Amino acid sequence: MSYINNIKMFVRVVELGSLSAAGRDLRASPAVASNRIKELEKHLGIRLFNRTTRKLTTTEHGRIFYGGALKMLEALNDAEAAIAEVSRHPKGSIHVTAPLGIGRRLIAPLVPEFHAKYPEIEVRLRLSDRMVDITTEALDVAFKLGQIPDSNFRIRGIIDCRRVLAAAPSYLAAHGTPKKPNDLLSDDHACLLLRFPGSTQYNWELETPSGVRKLAVHGPFESDDGDVLTDWALGGHGIINKPWFEIAHHLYSGDLVEVLPETPPGTTNLAIIYPHKRLQDPKVRLFIDFMTENIRKRITEVMEA
Repeated sequence: MSYINNIKMFVRVVELGSLSAAGRDLRASPAVASNRIKELEKHLGIRLFNRTTRKLTTTEHGRIFYGGALKMLEALNDAEAAIAEVSRHPKGSIHVTAPLGIGRRLIAPLVPEFHAKYPEIEVRLRLSDRMVDITTEALDVAFKLGQIPDSNFRIRGIIDCRRVLAAAPSYLAAHGTPKKPNDLLSDDHACLLLRFPGSTQYNWELETPSGVRKLAVHGPFESDDGDVLTDWALGGHGIINKPWFEIAHHLYSGDLVEVLPETPPGTTNLAIIYPHKRLQDPKVRLFIDFMTENIRKRITEVMEA
């Protein structure tokens, strides 16, 4: 098993570019990560990396071995999946990523329920509002909210989510309530934006009687964390564009008020994307089915409350 672990460490070092990052990913210290690479190099009788104080690069032998190592780990994963399917006791780890708001409110609360039902399956959940490369990060499942670019991944739609513009009563008292979409472009108003490389919210798209209206909104604050935007809105600092279910409790309590309800943002789709071969793995299939059913149920309950 140590040889397999050494190969797994080698693959993650190549993919992440450093021993420390690979060690963190596989829950090992930098010293353990370094020792695993040294053991693998000793076993193979070759040098896999060129090391300097600032950089770690793959040797020609390392690049060749990397391709074979990927095939070896994939074959091992397929074999373990086939055994689990036969035994009806899926086990192992699932690596999952999701946006912060959805992850905190929907997915994280369901993980213990899933684990209680399938105690031999471990869930490794990473939350980030940034774009995540599923292949590079070696992820099994990614939850996405919004438009999904064309790719070679499979997509499982969960539910269409209504979006809403909202602001705190204190903000509206100080700046006035927007009456039409163009009011959002005024210097009198501040739109709180989710921005990061690859972000799709550089413009807000509102549904109007004459069709979809795209607005290049602006404001003094922006963040790559959607919950930070909500906190700013609650503090009276601007207007947010959010899935309705994410801020439903603030709307019910009156801490936030819907803005421009007659020209709302268009609905957005919550979906799961995953590599084609992952659905052949029983534990991944069980996780996708479980999350799809329960997330759909919870969002529906909030929308109908």
